[in-house]
Amino acid sequence: METKKKNTKQNLKILSRFLKGSWLLFAAAILSAIVSALADMLGPQIIRMAIDNVLGGAEPTQPKFVLDLVERIGGMAYLAKHLWIMALAIVIVAIVKAVSQYLFRVSDTKASETLVKTMRDTLFNHIERLPYAWHGKNRTGDIIQRCTSDIDTLKNFVSEQLTQVFRIVILVVLSLIFMLRMDVKLTLIALSLMPVILIYSFIFSQRIEKGFEEADEAEGVLSARVQENLTGVRVVRAFGRERREMDRFTEQNESYTNLWIRLARVMARYWCSADVLGSLQVMLVVIFGAVRCINGEMLAGEYVAFITYNGMLIWPIRMLGRMIAEMSKAGVSLDRIAYIMSAEEEKPSEKGLTPPLDRTIEFDNVSFAYEDSPEMLHNISFRLPAGKTLGILGGTGSGKSTLMALLNKLYPLPEAGGTITVGDVDIRDIDTGYLRRNIGMVLQEPFLFSRTLRDNIAITRPEMDLEEVREVSRSACLDETVMDFAKGYDTFVGERGVTLSGGQKQRAAIARTLAQKTPIMIFDDSLSAVDTETDAKIRAALKTHFAGSTVILISHRITTLSQADTVLVLDKGRIAELGTPDELRSAGGIYQQIYEIQTGLAELQEGGPHAG
Repeated sequence: METKKKNTKQNLKILSRFLKGSWLLFAAAILSAIVSALADMLGPQIIRMAIDNVLGGAEPTQPKFVLDLVERIGGMAYLAKHLWIMALAIVIVAIVKAVSQYLFRVSDTKASETLVKTMRDTLFNHIERLPYAWHGKNRTGDIIQRCTSDIDTLKNFVSEQLTQVFRIVILVVLSLIFMLRMDVKLTLIALSLMPVILIYSFIFSQRIEKGFEEADEAEGVLSARVQENLTGVRVVRAFGRERREMDRFTEQNESYTNLWIRLARVMARYWCSADVLGSLQVMLVVIFGAVRCINGEMLAGEYVAFITYNGMLIWPIRMLGRMIAEMSKAGVSLDRIAYIMSAEEEKPSEKGLTPPLDRTIEFDNVSFAYEDSPEMLHNISFRLPAGKTLGILGGTGSGKSTLMALLNKLYPLPEAGGTITVGDVDIRDIDTGYLRRNIGMVLQEPFLFSRTLRDNIAITRPEMDLEEVREVSRSACLDETVMDFAKGYDTFVGERGVTLSGGQKQRAAIARTLAQKTPIMIFDDSLSAVDTETDAKIRAALKTHFAGSTVILISHRITTLSQADTVLVLDKGRIAELGTPDELRSAGGIYQQIYEIQTGLAELQEGGPHAG
């Protein structure tokens, strides 16, 4: 219970944050709704006066200020001869209501769209600042669903239900006041079924909330499955997995559909039951009201006005089912959005230092473990002088990429996990944005955006002109290939660069990194998809044009590491070897074994088919 209260308080705080830019518009919409409700109240009173007092001659019971206004006009007798005045009053009330409804719709629409924009902007900005590890634990499709469907659900509730609450309160309260002033007994009859409807609504709201939560989570799973298949469609087609993926999608879609059908049945039972109870209440009021009129206990105008007010009273009650359903859905959606908003953003460095990064990089006794996993790196220590090239070799899962992710602060290095320094400055004390802007990183799986090649290469420096783009592309051995394209650098690469080959994507990613001109460059197995000749050309270009940069090459290819100043060999998260390529080539360790396998020496020494 305490946790639920805490979550509710947190959710309301998040909602109030979203409403900051639109609450004035919502206030205008609420004010318009209140005016509309007051106009609804006046109509039946004018009709009642016309029937009972103006035409029927009954003693007026209206408030003194109303009777004073009638006297100024000329009294009841004057109104009886000029009924057009009563008709004009009804028309004026109708116009006021129409104008207020128009203002309500305009204000409410502007407010709701502003709310949606604020929510999307806030969510996107927050997601962009969440830690790298958070994105690894949450599926993209589910995040997208929270940022689209859940936002729309919350918007619909606030704009269509919450803004109507004030109008409903006025309708209910004033209707009850007028009904009690006209006939207490008939009012009690009208209220007799209200407790039943309220209790019934509360019970069903629990089932509706649970059902919508299940359906919403299933939609997130479905969205994730669609996103994964659309992103990996080439893999699906390449392995002939279309039928299997279609079956998996159909199974999930059927499960999602069944949840909504089950929820629809629950809501249908509620709405139908509420309608039956509401209709029964109206029937009781009509029958008992007619009896009281026949017995002379109620005037005809009062009877007409009472039935009208009863309709205004029963309408909110009958709408209670819709409001409860929408409230339950909005509550679930707000919880799902709050899950993202409550995730802690990546903490900035407390000191925020911005030292020069063209300095020696040192790992001192670095150990690291991912959350809920055994230790990945064990006591890693080495020095990399500025302007030198470090090659890193190791099997899958040996911790090569993790090592670089720690250097770039993609994962925070725990206090007890040793230190990483650049120029004797602990990276924990370096401003994170500054550090990343000065470390160029080409990942194992290069990601290209759905833009032109030029836009992708110049993404870190949009001010680059075409010649600068071509210059870094030449260093990445990409320019000649691009110039053969019909549109050159204006070629649209498609989502994730699907129109390019693996090697072309890697070279485009390398060109993008070179465009940064950073003092530290990391190439995480980013030359694996290019041939050995292109590999050599790229490494030669790095030495020629970026000689002042500190370069870290991660690769499984010995030739890629052959020109490195130092090679570090990792084995199961530990340093197995450290030295120059020439030293390791004859050291009898892992490096020599891989070198011999890749160069064919091992086969020759064993007397293979090419021996002799």
